[in-house]
Amino acid sequence: MKKEICVIFGGRSPEHDISRKSVTSIIRNMDKSKYNLHIVGITKDGRWLLYTGSCNKIESGEWEKEEESLKKAIISPDTSDGGLLVFEESGVRHIKLDCIFPVLHGEYGEDGTIQGLFELSGVKYVGVGVAGSANSMDKTLTKVVMKNAGIPQADWVTVTCSDDFYDKLYEIETKLGYPCFVKPATTGSSVGVGKAVDRNSLENAINLAMKYSRKVLVEENIDGHEVECSVLGNENPAAGEVGEIVPAVEFYDFDAKYNDNSTKLHIPAELPEAVREQVRSLAVSAFRAIDGSGLARVDFFVRKSDNKVILNEINTMPGFTNISMYPKLWEACGLKYSDLLDRLVELAEERKK
Repeated sequence: MKKEICVIFGGRSPEHDISRKSVTSIIRNMDKSKYNLHIVGITKDGRWLLYTGSCNKIESGEWEKEEESLKKAIISPDTSDGGLLVFEESGVRHIKLDCIFPVLHGEYGEDGTIQGLFELSGVKYVGVGVAGSANSMDKTLTKVVMKNAGIPQADWVTVTCSDDFYDKLYEIETKLGYPCFVKPATTGSSVGVGKAVDRNSLENAINLAMKYSRKVLVEENIDGHEVECSVLGNENPAAGEVGEIVPAVEFYDFDAKYNDNSTKLHIPAELPEAVREQVRSLAVSAFRAIDGSGLARVDFFVRKSDNKVILNEINTMPGFTNISMYPKLWEACGLKYSDLLDRLVELAEERKK
């Protein structure tokens, strides 16, 4: 029998558009002989809609205009329902689900909030649990967890909206110096990230980041190779190949990730095998530190001066677009995209058991 899978995309995050790209690729690659897919889109203003139209209209956002293909639907937190409630003119239709695949990036999708709903529902779901998602989404919390786990990382200063702004500027200049990187604490895909080279650009970068998060992370600059490693598994996670990103621009910002075809990806990374193995080992350690399950992409710098491996961040629902590193790194290990999706569903089932 086919498994009933609810694939959820969109959401209220600034990364809503990236979710539409990721889910389009996932829908096209999931084996329809194994799964009945129930596609639920969450609009930017938070409406949940079961979508039965063509997946070709999701990436552009046109799906929201297909009124005949839309019905209000929610995941029920009542375990006796065990799945999706669809609101129709004749009443509420119940779809019992075998698994939920949340293709959601950023706030309200990758931060533990929706994972809490899934836990309440009792339905199996793909990916990291509540605590691991929350601690990975908030970069300031990630810093604390990784420090306790003994994983090397860039030095940092946290700025909140209640701090004395100019005291923090002084602390940043004294502790980190210039250049430094400024990030909203709770966004991904480089949304709101800026590089500061002096006091003026630092102020501007913090003010920009504050538009996305009430907490801001400021990190020291690391002159290094930017590398990423895919992790897959539950109790015994495995690390895939290590890839290197060589952006054509000064740093790997949002446009470089999703819009700039001149960004180069080296798979495997052009680093000594011993260094790549250290990256893989630390990626698994970071995954275990957050009590990871299912999948994560762990990003590092490899410092050019001495090849020291330094954690950048961990992404618990990495991009799944046709140019995204997570599936590409597993393809380099011989695991096809469609087989990777099968494995993620299997891991969700194993975790629930």
